[in-house]
Formats: sequence, structure tokens, C-alpha cells
Amino acid sequence: MIGLLHQEKHMVAWNEYKATAKSRGALAFEVFVAESTPVKAPDEVKSVLPDHLAYIQSLETAGKLLMAGPLSDDTGDEMQGAGMIILKAASMDEARALAANDPMHSTGARTFKLRKWLVNEGNLSLSVGLSTGSVTVS
Repeated sequence: MIGLLHQEKHMVAWNEYKATAKSRGALAFEVFVAESTPVKAPDEVKSVLPDHLAYIQSLETAGKLLMAGPLSDDTGDEMQGAGMIILKAASMDEARALAANDPMHSTGARTFKLRKWLVNEGNLSLSVGLSTGSVTVS
């Protein structure tokens, strides 16, 4: 019964799936997603925002940040102070440390849930204006 329960909760071991994805030609680009959820009052979350943004910029400069930004509520109409941070790291432990050191998390303004994300499919286009320094992502 315990083995059956384990099978129902888990499709396959992560690294086994990653190898299978690569073997079938998928990108299999592994990143780490920190879903950041506010636990303090909105004013307290807002007060940490400048330090949070500086930290996020430092991750970008260090090559540890893929993308980050706020999340809406379930309706898509309201901000609730939640965010998503997609990290590039060598391990779950490194990603956890990067997320934990974010001032939003280290001050207790937000908590986070960390997961691995295996990017297999999709399309990303960049347009870079060489003389203007503009970048358009679509």
C-alpha cells in the first residue's frame, strides 16, 4: 500500500524525467521557481520593496536571475504583493539560499515556495535596438 501511495503521488524521479526529456530532443533547461507570498501587511511589504528590487538586480547582474515580477490575484485584476522569481542555480540548495536572502523573505514580509521547473517547450523572441539600447521581448 505504501508503494502504491508513492506511485500515485510521484510520476517518476526528477532526474530520470529530465534525461528522458533531453533524449527526445526537448530543451530540458532546469531553473528554480520561487513563488513569493506576502505574510505581512501591505504597507510592510511595500517598505521592503526598494531593498528587494536592489537584491533582484544583484541576482540579475550575477547571472542568477532568469525572470522576476509580480503576480496578480486569481481574477487578474488586483495586486496582492505576491511575486515569482525564476532563478538559475546549480542545485536546489543554492536556489533556496538565493531566495532566502531576498529581503522580502529574510525580513519575513513574504514567504516562498521553491520548485524546480524543467523548461521543455516554448518560444521567446528578442528584438534589440543597437543604436537605441531598447529591448523588446515577445
